Amino acid sequence: MMAAVFASLFLSFVLELSGRPRAGLACLMLCLGLAVWLFLFEIYSPEYGFRMPWLQVRLALGSVA
Repeated sequence: MMAAVFASLFLSFVLELSGRPRAGLACLMLCLGLAVWLFLFEIYSPEYGFRMPWLQVRLALGSVA
């Protein structure tokens, strides 16, 4: 999904440089929408969402106490 975000961002740059600023802006808004959707999808994921497995604070505090 991140590839779609970067593809829409790249397409917006290409459209802007080719002289189509409205289409470039539309692709930029699409990129922003896809990025927000991907962020929310990752946060509310049942596997990783809100858990942040890269921190593991509970395990770190359990070993100290």
